[in-house]
Amino acid sequence: MIRRAAVLFLAALLLLAAGAGRAQAAGYRYWSFWDLDGGTWTYATQGPSVARPADGDVQGFRFAVSEESGDSAQPRGAADFAGICAQTPAKEGSKRVALVIDFGTAGDAPSGETPPANRTACARVAPDASTAEALASVAEPLRYDAGALLCAIAGYPQRGCGEQVSGADGPATGKEAGNGTGNGTGETGETGSPDSPDSSASADGGGPSLGLVAGIAVVALLGAAAFLQVRRRG
Repeated sequence: MIRRAAVLFLAALLLLAAGAGRAQAAGYRYWSFWDLDGGTWTYATQGPSVARPADGDVQGFRFAVSEESGDSAQPRGAADFAGICAQTPAKEGSKRVALVIDFGTAGDAPSGETPPANRTACARVAPDASTAEALASVAEPLRYDAGALLCAIAGYPQRGCGEQVSGADGPATGKEAGNGTGNGTGETGETGSPDSPDSSASADGGGPSLGLVAGIAVVALLGAAAFLQVRRRG
C-alpha cells in the first residue's frame, strides 16, 4: 500500500510539474524591429520612433509570437539595399532607407486574419527622419497604442496590440502590454518583447491556473495518505 501511494505521489508531482511548465509557456504577439548589420539581422536597440537610420541602411519588421526578444523571429527574404532601392534614385536633401516587412505566418496570425504577402520598400525621406517616419511613407496605415507600441503595419493586424497568448500558437488571452516598451516604442527608445507577467500567474493574469491548483491539492492528499499508511504500519 505504501509503495502504491508513493507511485501515485510521484505521478502527481510529474503532472504538477508539467502543468506548471505549460502555465509558464506564454508569449506575446507583436511587431519586432531589426537592423541589418553586415548581412545579419540584429535586434534593434532603439524603437522605430527614436532610431534615425543613415542613408543606405536596411531595417526590418517581423510580426510573430515570441516569449522574449532572444527568441524573436527574424524577417525573412532577401535584404539588400541595392536591390530594394534600385528603382528609387538618390535625391539631394534626402536619404534612402530599405525596409523589409515580414507579416509572419498563418500560425502567428490573430484569429480570423490572414497575413499579407511579405514586402520590401525603399523609403526616401528627410535626412533627420526616424524609422517610424520612413515606415509611414511606404506602409500606411500604421497603428500605435497609448504607450507608443507599434500595433499594425499596413493595417495588419486589424485588432490587438502586443496581446499575451497561451503558447506559440495559442489563443490570445486579451492581456495587453500597454507599458510602451518593446521595439515599437517611440518614447523611451527601449527595445524587447512586451513585459511578461509573473511566471506563476495564469494566462489571464488573475493567479494560478485551475490545473495548477488541482495538482497541488492532489499532491497534498496523496502525501497525507502516504503519511497515514506509514503511521498505521508503524
